[in-house]
Parts: sequence; structure tokens; C-alpha cells
Amino acid sequence: MPFIQGAHHVTLSVGHAQEDVDFHTGVLGMRFIKKTVLYDGSVPIYHLYYSNAGGEPSSVVTTFPWAQAGVYGKRGTNQAREVLLSVPETSLDYWHKRLTEHNIEVSNAEVFGKRRLQFAHPCGIEYVLVGNTDDPRIAYAGGSVPQEHGVHGIHGTAIHAHTPERTVEFAESVFYSQGRLVEDGNRVTFQIGEDKFGNHVEVLGNRTDDQGTWSYGAGTYHHFAWNLGSLDNQQQVKFAIEGAGYTDISELKDRTYFKSVYCRMPGGALFELAVTHDEGGWDCDESPEELGREFMLPPQFEAQRAEIMARLEPITVAS
Repeated sequence: MPFIQGAHHVTLSVGHAQEDVDFHTGVLGMRFIKKTVLYDGSVPIYHLYYSNAGGEPSSVVTTFPWAQAGVYGKRGTNQAREVLLSVPETSLDYWHKRLTEHNIEVSNAEVFGKRRLQFAHPCGIEYVLVGNTDDPRIAYAGGSVPQEHGVHGIHGTAIHAHTPERTVEFAESVFYSQGRLVEDGNRVTFQIGEDKFGNHVEVLGNRTDDQGTWSYGAGTYHHFAWNLGSLDNQQQVKFAIEGAGYTDISELKDRTYFKSVYCRMPGGALFELAVTHDEGGWDCDESPEELGREFMLPPQFEAQRAEIMARLEPITVAS
């Protein structure tokens, strides 16, 4: 029986590399676990990875800093828009103070009956800290944020859609929604897959904004990845989606650390079906203790290492 375990990672097109590193490690206190490059196309662009302590599925945020290449996107409707991160419910006051001290404008909101904090990445992408209790994922202890207040991992994603009912229909019919819809104004939420944490999808009806960018472009959300568990299950889920008539779906792509298939939802958001396969994982080319220290390239780019490094902005990660 095909299934979706839960979330795997989220990937964003951000601005400049150093401001992205400073935001995720210096402000949010996340662990820097991988520095590599975009595998698609010929333009050398960093692919940077951040996580909680262990880097397990549902804890990883990855970014492509596109500003160096002069490529910018547009936030709008029919795309994923908000990065939802899970923190301890008792830590929201700490985070409000911390974000303010870092000159980041932060606001309180009550959504689905719970308080959350709203703010933005330096490139403009919308971020939300959602307070959770009993989240078993372990926050990183080696950064500037005390572990008891740290980011546990992903809470989920928020998608803006001109016709939100199409996204809900897709989730209910072929994408393994748990089936319980909760509404709050123009926003509906549900969970996908079997996990308890990290797999919340929020869909907002948005007929005001213009169509947002679907290609790469600084300042926009690129895709949300789901954990399929095994390559056999991934293939079965792909066949089920195609068999239901949703044929905007890619062939299998090898990302070294995981293997992926990409699917465009009817509401516009891009979903990735990811599998951390037997030869993959963040420690397949670096030890668990040394993640993120070296610039890792896939074999097809290794001969161009010097040229690629010369064309990328140097970045510094505080130890």
C-alpha cells in the first residue's frame, strides 16, 4: 500500500548566501549541515542546508542564493509562501525578544486558536514560528540559541491558491491527507502522511495577488519535500498520482543525499517526493560530526571545482 511518511525538507530561493547563513545559523540558531551546488542547469549556485541537531527528515531547510546571479522571483498566489517552523510553545516570548533584538520585525498572530510569530527572511520570504508541545525532534545545541528554545524542525507549509479547493481535493484524493480539515477564516489546514509533527499543510484562498513565480528566483519559496521512505514506495506513489490524471510530474532525479521526483499540484505549489536511499544521507560524504565543513560537489562537477568556487560568493559559518 503506497504511503507518505511525512515531511522531508523545504527548499527556498533566497537572496545572497552570507545573509542566508547569518539568518539561519546566527538568528534562528540552526545547524549548518551541507554546502554544495544546484544540480540542475549550468549556472553555479550554492545549495545550502540547515537542520536541527540530527538532520532527520522533517528538520531540514535548504536554500539556493540566487541574488548573485541576478535572478529574482515574485511572491504571489498559486505557490507555497510561508515557511512554518516548530519551536517549544513556551519559547515564543523568547523568540519575540530575540528577533526584535536582531532588528527583525515580528508580529503575534492567533491562527487555529494558537499563538504564532510572523516575520520574514532578509530576502522577504515569510517565516512563521509555531509553538508545539511534546515535539520529540531535538533542537541544535551548538548555536547561539539555547537548546531548550531551539527550532525542532519543520512544522509544515502554507500555500496561497486562487482556487484552494483544488489543492484540498488533490490532498484528499491522491496525496494521503489524514482527512481532518480545520478552517480559520480563509485558511484551512490538514496533515499529510503518518507523522505527528512536521507535516501540516495550510492552504489560503488568495485571489488578490498576481500569479507568483514558479521558476527559481530570489525571494520565493521553491518546493516542499515529502518523505517517501523507500524507492519502491516512491514509484508506487508516483504511479498513483499519474493514474489519477495529475501528470505534471518529473522523472527520478539523483541528488546524492536523496533521490527525488517532483510534482506540481493543481493549486500551483511544487511538491517533491524524496527518499533518503541506502547510499545517501547527509553523512555519505562527510562524517556526522563534520557536516557542512567542506564544499561538496557531485562527481559530474568535480572537474570544475576551481572554476565553480571562483564564481561563488565566499561564505563564513560561525563555529
